[in-house]
Amino acid sequence: MSTGLRDFLGRGIAFPLRVDAAGRLASAAGESRVEDSIHLILSTRPGERVMLPNFGCAIHDLVFAPNNAATRARAVDAVRRALTQLEARIDVLDVRADTSAVEPSLLLLRVDYRLRANNAVGNLVYPFFLLEAA
Repeated sequence: MSTGLRDFLGRGIAFPLRVDAAGRLASAAGESRVEDSIHLILSTRPGERVMLPNFGCAIHDLVFAPNNAATRARAVDAVRRALTQLEARIDVLDVRADTSAVEPSLLLLRVDYRLRANNAVGNLVYPFFLLEAA
């Protein structure tokens, strides 16, 4: 990966915080930094960050909602809006919400995206529990 592209995609402390083999905070760069950013956006409730009140994803409004088609559609919309507004390094290609066969309160949010810097396609699955106690 070229230095310019690496600079564009970013470098910083990995999310979630963890310690590397040398006992320091682990870092992330390039594509993994973008994936960390997506996880951070999806795991933050809007208003949770005092200095960035619009940062986050509205899927957290769906806690305790029934696991039905309407809730899954709202989750897909919330994820698409949050990533489109907050992560300028990607184009969101597709977002799907699937249910888990094992856990009825679990939504598996599947995000397909393209990095704008090099057109590399990535994807991730973000687990979201509709019932916090689950």
